[in-house]
Amino acid sequence: MIRPIGIYLALGVSLLAEVPVPPDADEAAYPAIERFVEVLETVRKRHPDVDRLAYERLVNHALEGMLASLDPHSSFIHPEMARQLDAQRDLSPELASLGMSLGLRDDGVFVAAVSPMGPAAVLGILPGSSLLEIDGRKTEGAVFSELLDSLRLRAGETSRLVLKSPAAPKPLEVSLTHRMVEDRSVVEARIWDQAGGVGYLRLATFGSRCAREVEAALDELEDRGMKSLIFDLRENGGGDLDETVKILGLFLPPGTSVVETRGRGGEVEALKTPERQRRKRDYPLAVLINRMSASASELTAGALQDLKRASVVGELSYGKGSVQNIISMGGGTALRLTVATYHTPSGNTPHRKGITPDVAVVIDDANRANFLKRCQLDTLDPEQRRVIDVWEDPVIKAAIATLAGR
Repeated sequence: MIRPIGIYLALGVSLLAEVPVPPDADEAAYPAIERFVEVLETVRKRHPDVDRLAYERLVNHALEGMLASLDPHSSFIHPEMARQLDAQRDLSPELASLGMSLGLRDDGVFVAAVSPMGPAAVLGILPGSSLLEIDGRKTEGAVFSELLDSLRLRAGETSRLVLKSPAAPKPLEVSLTHRMVEDRSVVEARIWDQAGGVGYLRLATFGSRCAREVEAALDELEDRGMKSLIFDLRENGGGDLDETVKILGLFLPPGTSVVETRGRGGEVEALKTPERQRRKRDYPLAVLINRMSASASELTAGALQDLKRASVVGELSYGKGSVQNIISMGGGTALRLTVATYHTPSGNTPHRKGITPDVAVVIDDANRANFLKRCQLDTLDPEQRRVIDVWEDPVIKAAIATLAGR
């Protein structure tokens, strides 16, 4: 079973039964609900914009605010998005070639997230911006899946968008050029320091079958004389939990407990590394993280850190250590709700606090920009490539020093 670490799709399953309720007095609900109804009716009677005062619209927006107040990963899903998720469990609102994700709300399609490395971020597109037009066609009333399909183009092709940022008075038209999307999880594996036998492996995402990619890369590096490894998880936002556990099994003994999920009702699920290990790998290991290393990256770094298997080098990580379910609700809506947290072997969770490195490295803007460029070498012009070729990465420098001292 494939378990995406960010979201468990559980449409139609309610998690409300047999779970302890908040410690409010039983009667506390009634005045709170009365207050909500009173505000709702006052708004409907007094606000001058009658077109915006339908019960459905006001209540949906109130639910949006309630879910958003809980944590960054819980949200209210409007009817069209809920229908799409129900019809296509694998529908992803992510547009990797543009570096952004879309979502739906009552006032239409909006930019839900922006990747710091993508074309959208380069042009300054902000999360929360309304998407009004795509290549001259208005998005209002369009089928969400068709909008997504119209924005999934080949590298080098251009999409012309009209967006309205919450921070701008007028809509803005931008042209975004689609970039090549790397379909491999392991994007670089080589001997970094031949004299010291230091290998380097960068994992961009925890995709399906990425454990096989990592194992094959390790085999090749070991056959070339690798004696220690730098495992780079910077800018890695996570992915498949099962693949994460398999990767941990490449460096830890079989049957080792590496991850726990802990739910509201006290339920605990422990995940262990595979019972078989083809090759023992006990050489020194340094794991690199930065502020955009999230979810599976944090669990990997945290587990190896807790079990004294690796030194973690870099910055404090992002802080995404929670499990989300999608729960169908009335009126064709749904909730994306945080229902549990992930924990490393020590019981620590990265949720909202991240993984603290053993060796902290302060990264200035110039070095951060150079690393992001190095992640996209194929898109650089010759002059930019020459700059990156001679650039010394301070995090890798610190990792090499750390490995030498182990």
